[in-house]
Amino acid sequence: MPLPDIQKRIEHAALEAGRDPHSVKLIAVTKGHSRADIEKSVLQYGHFALAENKGQELRDKKPLFNPQTEWHFIGPLQRNKIKYLEGVALIHTLENLEVALEVARLAEKWGRAPALLIQLHNGEAQKHGVDAAEVPALLREVRALGLEVRGLMTMAPYMDSLEDSARVETVFKAAAELAQRLELPELSMGMSGDFEAAIRHGSTMVRVGSALFEE
Repeated sequence: MPLPDIQKRIEHAALEAGRDPHSVKLIAVTKGHSRADIEKSVLQYGHFALAENKGQELRDKKPLFNPQTEWHFIGPLQRNKIKYLEGVALIHTLENLEVALEVARLAEKWGRAPALLIQLHNGEAQKHGVDAAEVPALLREVRALGLEVRGLMTMAPYMDSLEDSARVETVFKAAAELAQRLELPELSMGMSGDFEAAIRHGSTMVRVGSALFEE
């Protein structure tokens, strides 16, 4: 789907929710795609943040693009792979203090620390994330390291029925309520198949990949 069409859907969803469309940022998920694909499907339409889910792929792609390109990391955050994330603007997937300690250590060498989102567990056994009850303590500990935590990220559970669709709404609503309670301004929720539902519940960043690159 052309990026302008996705932007129109984002704008419509925001207006339907009584929100300013400019309050929702499109993050283009570029994993597995070449520079030519990304230029064609994303950057020909303007400056957009690009996101990768593997540290090595992000490290290898960054030099191919304008140095001013904004990069996000959205994959599982392994302590030994953080070294590949120099220059990243935002990490969406913080899950524990050990990783935050490594980010803080490397940031001293880099001269700038990436901002962080805490990944909230969505209730599925196989998914990553922090239980809601544990988020306030982790937030305090990470901020004590001098790192900036801007908000929360969560992933919707897999949808296979109307009942699953209701679960998606529940997950997004719970994340939004927790972010509001903790006075966190950013919410990274919603992907190609569910970003409109996420926007209804206050998402400020939608991570769209497959819809952008489909033929």
